[in-house]
Amino acid sequence: MFWIVAGLGIAFPWLLGDGFQFFLRPVSECTISSIYDGDTLRATCGGNKKVKVRLYCIDTPEMGQKPWGTESRDYLRRIAPKTVRLVEHDRDRYGRIVGEVFDGDTSLNLAMVEAGRAAVYPKYCSEARFFAAQGRARAVKRGIWAHPGDQQRPWEWRQRR
Repeated sequence: MFWIVAGLGIAFPWLLGDGFQFFLRPVSECTISSIYDGDTLRATCGGNKKVKVRLYCIDTPEMGQKPWGTESRDYLRRIAPKTVRLVEHDRDRYGRIVGEVFDGDTSLNLAMVEAGRAAVYPKYCSEARFFAAQGRARAVKRGIWAHPGDQQRPWEWRQRR
């Protein structure tokens, strides 16, 4: 009995915080229509609802940041299956769904960071799993971390334009 009460005592704050919110987020089965860049795609969800999705927690180089933007987009196109599961986190100021896209149990958002094709967007992300993946990619100089530059902080590049 002690262990049950102790387990609930540990889990209860998590369930009240972000942990429980994960279970309340809308989840949709979607078919990807197009991938514009490394962090934006269009999809059809629930059979007929067309949506634009901004990938949660990440930022990729802009298409004008040659060759980094093209490499990020092309990588997402390679790893994304036709049908995905979309977990909605928020809506951005443009009305896009800010979401995490899954192929089975694999987060494509996280896969982009692990492959060095995306940076964690610290202004909109506080999840340790993303920062840990970025640390690993940086340590081995994978993708955008191979050479220093604006591709590592796309939000700063956009701000200067």
